[in-house]
Amino acid sequence: MDKIDILCVGEVLVDFIGHQEGVLINETRDYHRYLGGSPTNVAMNSTRLGLNTIMVATVGNDGFGTYIAERLGDVGVNTDHLNILEDKSTSVIFVSRSDGTPDFIPYRSADCCIYEEQISSETLANTTIFHTTCFALSKNPAQKTILKKAQEAYNLGCKLSIDVNYARKLWKSQKKAFKVIKTYCQFNPLIKISEDDMLRLFEKELPHEEIFQFFHDQGADTVCLTLGSKGVKLSQKGEKVIEMPAIKIDKVMDTTGAGDAFWSGFLFAYIKEKSIQECLDIALKLAALKLQNVGRLPDNINILSKLL
Repeated sequence: MDKIDILCVGEVLVDFIGHQEGVLINETRDYHRYLGGSPTNVAMNSTRLGLNTIMVATVGNDGFGTYIAERLGDVGVNTDHLNILEDKSTSVIFVSRSDGTPDFIPYRSADCCIYEEQISSETLANTTIFHTTCFALSKNPAQKTILKKAQEAYNLGCKLSIDVNYARKLWKSQKKAFKVIKTYCQFNPLIKISEDDMLRLFEKELPHEEIFQFFHDQGADTVCLTLGSKGVKLSQKGEKVIEMPAIKIDKVMDTTGAGDAFWSGFLFAYIKEKSIQECLDIALKLAALKLQNVGRLPDNINILSKLL
C-alpha cells in the first residue's frame, strides 16, 4: 500500500454560494453550485499540491453524489473510501457571499453516515496525517466512528489534525460539543481554529492566551488561531507565540474555503518537514490566493509546491 499523506475524514457537501455580494441568505436571489465541505476542500487542495490524499465520506446515490465523485476523481483524490447510500440524499448547504464569515443553512442527510468499515487499520498504519473537523464530529454515526478511529490512528503513530469549525446549529448542545472536542484533543492533534469559531464555541470573546491555554490543557501541543485579515497566531506548548500578518489583497472575491486553503498549505508544509514559521508562510500564501477566487482555488496552486 502506498504511503498516504493525508486521510481526510468528514463532510462532503454541495455548496450553493450566493451570487449577490455582501447580503445575507434572505436577500440572495441566485446561487452557484460548488463542491464543498471543509475536509473535502483540504483533500482537493492537498492533492493538487502533489500529496497522496484519501477522502473518507458519504454521499447519496443521486445527481449531487455523482457530481461529487466525479469532481474528486477529476482532481485525483482517492475515492475508494467514499460510501454511496441508497436511502439518504447528498447533504447540501446554502451559503451567503460575504467579506466576513458567511451565513449558512445546512440540509444534512448522508454526510454524517461514516462507518468504521470505511477506515481499515491498514489504511491508518500507512497514514501520516488523520484530519477531520468539528462539523464532521457534530453528529452520529460519524462522531462515534471518527473518535474511535482517531484513537486507533494515534496509537499507530499517526499525527492528528482538526479544524474546530464549531457552529451551534449543527450540535445538540454546546456541552456535547465541548465533550467531543476535549476527547479528540487527548490525541494531541494539530489544531486550527478561527476567532469566529471561538466566539461561537465559548459564546464570549476570550483573550487569545486563554484560547491557547484551553487547548493545551486538553492535550494539544500546537494550536493555530486564524484572525482573518489580521493574520494568524500560533502557540506551541511552552514556547513563545508566533504572530504573522495576513497578505494584503486588493479585492476579496469570496471568503468561503479560505480557512481550508490556509490549513491545506500548513499541512502540506508540515508533511514536507518545514519549520512552523515556513508552514505558516505557505498557509498564508494559499489563503490569499483563495480569497481572490470564487469557489475553488485556481489551477496554478502547484507553484507553491515548487517553493519548497
